[in-house]
Amino acid sequence: MTAHHTAPVAGTGDSTAISDRLDSLVGEARAAAGESAQPAVSLEWVLAQLHERAFGLFLLILALPCCIPFLYGIPQVVALPLMFVSAQILAGRRTPWLPRRLAERTVAVSGLEGLSLRAGPWLRRIEAISRPRLAALTRAPADRLVGLALVLFSASILVPLPGTNTVPGFAVVVVAMGLLQRDGLLVILGAILGTAWIATLIFAGATLVSVLRAWIGI
Repeated sequence: MTAHHTAPVAGTGDSTAISDRLDSLVGEARAAAGESAQPAVSLEWVLAQLHERAFGLFLLILALPCCIPFLYGIPQVVALPLMFVSAQILAGRRTPWLPRRLAERTVAVSGLEGLSLRAGPWLRRIEAISRPRLAALTRAPADRLVGLALVLFSASILVPLPGTNTVPGFAVVVVAMGLLQRDGLLVILGAILGTAWIATLIFAGATLVSVLRAWIGI
């Protein structure tokens, strides 16, 4: 297991724009996969490429497929690792780690490329409006509360209902962008969005139970 470090969750040593880093990751993945018939890379490989921005970027990469409509396959691969990494922020780890079973999950290079093409314009819009503010929310000890929120949002992505990935996935993306950009306002907006989604799920579930109980006469 990777040792704990004192670097911040998001890291600031790499000044490359987040959207550009995602684009370059696709090129690195294509080169790493070589000439295989179905080029793919493992989540362990992806994590190894992110260096000091690992937590924020890895959260972003895992969550993006969950909020892009009609992108199938990748969300099912990344949902559980997303929850696992979020739990590590809650636990106070400074660098993310995946157990072997999750680390060996693979993502098609074509899927990463589609993700970059579809998410890039939205990431650039967020980058254009974000800036360091309320930065205390993006570092310890407040980041543990952020980790708790991310665990809950990630858990709601696992709800086996059609269309339930999009809103919590987008909430995680906004929070991850806030961590990367040191923008506490984005963290707050993402937390509000995800919390509202979970409240809606709970309310809808309670309503459904009430209707079913009334219908069967309990």
